[in-house]
Amino acid sequence: MAWALKLPLTDEVIESGLVQDFDASLSGIGQELGAGAYSMSDVLALPIFKQEESNLPSDSENKILPFQYVLCAATSPAIKLHDETLTYLNQGQSYEIRMLDNRKLGELPEITGKMVKSIIRVVFHDRRLQYTEHQQLEGWRWNRPGDRILDLDIPMSVGMVDPRANPTQLNTVEFLWDPSKRTSVFIQVHCISTEFTMRKHGGEKGVPFRIQIDTFKENDGEEYTEHLHSASCQVKVFKPKGADRKQKTDREKMEKRAPQEKEKYQPSYETTILTECSPWPEVTYVNNSPSPGFNSSHNSFPVAEGNGSPSHQPELVVQVADLPSHLLTRDSESLHQNLLPAATPQDAQQWLHRNRFSPFCRLFTNFSGADLLKLTREDVIQICGPADGIRLFNALKGRVVRPRLTVYVCQESQQAREQQQKHENGDAASSTFFVYHAIYLEDLTAVELTEKIAQLFNISPRQISQIFKQGPTGIHVLVSDEMIQNFQDEVCFVLDTMKAETNDGYHIILK
Repeated sequence: MAWALKLPLTDEVIESGLVQDFDASLSGIGQELGAGAYSMSDVLALPIFKQEESNLPSDSENKILPFQYVLCAATSPAIKLHDETLTYLNQGQSYEIRMLDNRKLGELPEITGKMVKSIIRVVFHDRRLQYTEHQQLEGWRWNRPGDRILDLDIPMSVGMVDPRANPTQLNTVEFLWDPSKRTSVFIQVHCISTEFTMRKHGGEKGVPFRIQIDTFKENDGEEYTEHLHSASCQVKVFKPKGADRKQKTDREKMEKRAPQEKEKYQPSYETTILTECSPWPEVTYVNNSPSPGFNSSHNSFPVAEGNGSPSHQPELVVQVADLPSHLLTRDSESLHQNLLPAATPQDAQQWLHRNRFSPFCRLFTNFSGADLLKLTREDVIQICGPADGIRLFNALKGRVVRPRLTVYVCQESQQAREQQQKHENGDAASSTFFVYHAIYLEDLTAVELTEKIAQLFNISPRQISQIFKQGPTGIHVLVSDEMIQNFQDEVCFVLDTMKAETNDGYHIILK
C-alpha cells in the first residue's frame, strides 16, 4: 500500500525533472548566437516557408466578384460532383440572364453612375472545335443563310441600352447597361448541338457550347476596352422541347440510382450561375468601330458576298471566264466547272478560291487535282467539318443542283419564216435546221426570264419592254410570274420580236 501511495509522487518528480532539463537546453540559445542574431522574419524568409505561403489561398481568390450573371435555366442532375454544371436549352427559346451588381461599398467607384459594356457570345466548349471555329461558323452560315447563332430578345429585356450585333459575327451580341439598375437580358440560341457533330449513323451526342459574358468599362478615350469581369457556363442546345425531354430523362435516371450513387452527383439547381473565366482572347470582338444596330435576324443580316446558290448562273459565268481553260470540261463551259485530275497544286488552289473554299487552301497546299478527287466523302467531312465537307465533296464530284425550270428557245429568222410558209402551203418539204438554246430558271419570275433572254442574245434587259406568249387565234398574252410557274419543264418556244410603240425597246413574243 505504501508503494502505491508513492507512485503519483514519483510521476510528479519525473515530470518536473523533464521540464527543468528542457528549460536548461533552451537557456543558452540566445547566448550562443549573440544578441540580435535571432530574428523570426529571417526564419520566415527561408524557401520552405515561402513555398507554404504560396500554397495558401490568396486574397484575390476569396474576394467577391464585381458582377454575377445568372442564366434562368435549370442545371442537369446527371453531372458528377466537382464537374462543371451543364444546362440544356431549347433552340430559339428566350432565356433570361440576370446581370447582378455584386460590388462592395466603395469598390470600383469609377463606374458608379456610368454604363458598362457586356459582350455575350456562344462558343465551342471542345478544344478540337475551337481550333476550327471559323470554318465551323462559316459552314453554318452557308447552310443557314440570313440566320444568326445568337440573338437578343429586345422586347423582353430590361435595362439594356444600345444593343448591337455585327453581321459578320453570328455568335456575338453586345449592349450597354447600368450596374446600379435592374438589368435582365433575354437571349435566343438558334443553332443546335448536333449541327456540329460528325454524323455517322444518327443519334450521336451533340457538342457542348459555352455562353460567355465579358464586361468592360470606359477608358480615358471613352472606349469600352478595359476589362472588368468574365464568366461562362456550359450548355447544350436541342430542338424545340428537346431540352425539357432531356432534363426529364436525366432526372428519371438519377431516381433509379442507389442512394450511394446519388451522392456522387450534383443536385439540379433552378438557375445556372456563370463561373468566372478568362476574357475571350479574340480582341477583334472588343473594338469600338461602329457596328450596326441590332435588328431582326431575318431581314437585317444579308448573306455575305459569294454565298449565293451554287446554281446561280450569272455568278458562275464570271467564275468560269476567269478559270484556266485546261481546268474546264465541256460541261463547265456551259455554266458548270469541274476540277480535272491533271490540275496542278496551283490550279487546285485557284479552283478552291473560285468555289469559296478559301479557308481550306492552306490545308490543301500540296494537293493536286488528282489528290483532291481521290478523297472520299468521309475524308472531306473529317477535314473540313460536316457543312463545308459536304459542299466540297459535291463540288469535286461535279454535283450541281437541278434548275427548277428549263426552257428551250430559238430565234425566228426571215429564212425560217419563208421555209415555214412554204411547208404550210405544201410547196416544199421542210428541211430547215433549227438551233435551240437552253434557259435555266430558278426564281420563276418574268424579270428572271427577261434577264436570261437578254443575256442569251447579248443585249441589255432594258431593251426588252414586254414578253408576250402567243395564244389561241394569234392573240398576245402578257407573260406574268404565275404563267411562268405553270410552264411545263423543257417547254420549247420560238422567239419573235416586235418594235415597241412607246420607246426604242422591243417586245418578245413566245410562239
